[in-house]
Amino acid sequence: MTMEPDTTTTRQTVAGDAEHEHAHPADVHTHDHYHVSHHHTGGPLGEFEHRAHYHQHDHNHAPLVHAHDDYSEDKERQDHDSMAHVHDHEAPLGGGA
Repeated sequence: MTMEPDTTTTRQTVAGDAEHEHAHPADVHTHDHYHVSHHHTGGPLGEFEHRAHYHQHDHNHAPLVHAHDDYSEDKERQDHDSMAHVHDHEAPLGGGA
């Protein structure tokens, strides 16, 4: 699958942590993940229950510039599949985050 390169760019910088700033290019990949939704139970305290659905599909990530000093970029890549992040399930290869 080939995606056209993004011809519009927005300059991203990290405020206050330039030492740990790094960039992730736009990426399209497939991995399995859980989709979790919250359902109001109607209880007197406004309780919610979690419902999880497990599935797999292609999705994209827009380019990102950010910083963190508590783990390495390698650790970040290793943990990606278990990290919660946005997926557009109607158009998983659309504008994406």
